[in-house]
Amino acid sequence: MDFIRKQLEELGMSEPSIGYLSNVIMVVWIALISIIANYIAKRLVLKTVHRIVSHNRFKWGHIVVQKQLFQRLSHLVPAVIIYYTAYIFPAYQALIEKAAMTYMIVIMITVLNALLNVFDDIYRTYEVSKIRPIKSYIQVAKIVLFIIGGIIVISSLIGQNPLIILSGLGALSAVLMLIFKDSILGLVAGVQLSSNDMVRVGDWIEMPKYNADGDVIDITLNTVKVMNFDKTITMIPSYALISDSFRNWRGMQVSGGRRIKRSIFIDISSIRFCNEEMVADFEKIHYLSEYITSKLKEIEAYNTEHQVNRESNVNGRQLTNIGVFREYIHQYLRHHPKINKDMTMIVRQLAPEDRGLPLEIYAFSNDTNWGVYENVQADIFDHIFAVAPTFGLRAFQNPTGHDIVQLKETREKEYVREY
Repeated sequence: MDFIRKQLEELGMSEPSIGYLSNVIMVVWIALISIIANYIAKRLVLKTVHRIVSHNRFKWGHIVVQKQLFQRLSHLVPAVIIYYTAYIFPAYQALIEKAAMTYMIVIMITVLNALLNVFDDIYRTYEVSKIRPIKSYIQVAKIVLFIIGGIIVISSLIGQNPLIILSGLGALSAVLMLIFKDSILGLVAGVQLSSNDMVRVGDWIEMPKYNADGDVIDITLNTVKVMNFDKTITMIPSYALISDSFRNWRGMQVSGGRRIKRSIFIDISSIRFCNEEMVADFEKIHYLSEYITSKLKEIEAYNTEHQVNRESNVNGRQLTNIGVFREYIHQYLRHHPKINKDMTMIVRQLAPEDRGLPLEIYAFSNDTNWGVYENVQADIFDHIFAVAPTFGLRAFQNPTGHDIVQLKETREKEYVREY
């Protein structure tokens, strides 16, 4: 500054003009130095960092570049230059230093915020992130960061100790708790969800209260984002997963089997004892030949031992078409390539209803994919409905319009025949 003033005095300028012009020259000079320093930091330093990162085999380096961490740090260079050259302007030194310091604090807040984002993205590259997501904790850290940063900025501007402002916030604790109610509840819920392993990213959850039925795609401090199977997005409050009930299908997906639990209703009037002709036909069925042979021997031995009168089918033991059909379905499931043989497999009768006798198939497919599961289930029941008449059984259904028309035509034919 003194050198510039001497040069201006030699030019014969007046004292007020010298003071004004020397200040303008210094401001321009400091601005030029700051721009050059910022350019060097961004162009040379950042290019070097990017080059090192691009040749690094670790993925985190690319994440650091993507989040522009070092680019944000480069903004500190001109602020530091301005801060340490503020003494040149004694009249405005305090104001310049305060403004430069405030700017540096804001830059550091953005840098720490980017650092938290980098840490979160790096953590997401590991499989453990699906089991123990930390996004809610990152968001809490960001809230604390911005609160503390805001307090430091305000204290820097007003020239007060940050502790004084913090002590004043104690009186506003009730207001702060009201403002951050959802965040506090979300934090507590996030800790419980994570510690109890209740839900993970990628889990299929079902929560009818919120019309949610799909995969969890994100877990944040306040919400759990679910992509439903119709591709709509449902946002569920994190604490709702603690206070309300929901179904998590992860156990099914991990087990390797998806349950098939469906019944076919048999017309009770079609159930009867098997005659010799039916038994002979059943013996020709691949899945039943061994069963029929062993069962006939067992029945014969029992009836002989108890001297059963064979003149009536009511006496002793007899094969029934429904019993043979049930065994056939069981053997069919055992040989089906898409059924999990290591899990429960039952073909059972339920209590008779006005719709007939329910014959329930309870088994597990060996593929949990929804589309494959539905195809397997449909394939099984296609076959069951198709083979039921082979056993002399009819699937029950309520009369349709076609049945009524057929009945009417039959009665008309009978009437014409009689008259």
